[in-house]
Amino acid sequence: MIYIPLFPLSLVVFPGEELRLHIFEPRYKQLIHDCVNNNSTFGIPPYFEGKDLVYGTELKITKIVKKYDDGKMDIKALGIGWFEIVEFYKIMHGKLYPGGQISRMPWDDTMDLVDALKLRSLIEELYSIMKINNIKIEEIPTFRSFQLAHKLGLNIEQELKLLAISAEKDRQLFLINHLENLIPIVLEAEKLRKRAELNGHFQNIKPPNF
Repeated sequence: MIYIPLFPLSLVVFPGEELRLHIFEPRYKQLIHDCVNNNSTFGIPPYFEGKDLVYGTELKITKIVKKYDDGKMDIKALGIGWFEIVEFYKIMHGKLYPGGQISRMPWDDTMDLVDALKLRSLIEELYSIMKINNIKIEEIPTFRSFQLAHKLGLNIEQELKLLAISAEKDRQLFLINHLENLIPIVLEAEKLRKRAELNGHFQNIKPPNF
């Protein structure tokens, strides 16, 4: 049986992703202290109204960035894997914070080169259409799906599905399919925006010759 402290938050964290958190609630200050003192991990299960806690990401604290006089902290943590929740406890025995029994799931970071190149190209195309030029896209071979997963127009349901995909090759295909559906919609929206901008302007349109 694997039991770990849990820190439910309204976000999806992917293995490999670095997370920065400001810790201010007494129960979670205790959680962080326990993890540091025991050199242990904690989990963040995505919590959204009306949804059960099913999956989560296991994180290891990498740095206490700042400690405040009142006990609050700024921390950095790294996602190291994902898990399914077997049983959730609102309060762990003898603690202030939640916890749970979990089952660690496989996580494979081995990419497919051809699909990685295709995915990277689609991301560049999307950002070009949207005139986004301030987001860094890693070069092959360090490029991985989790790096930009939050910046590709996925909704919460899609992010949860992506979290539960164990193999990087399958995550690449998931995002490729998403972008191939999204890009035509964004292109059409961009055309609509340009047409709307023309409203009220003098237009130089050449009529046909009959």
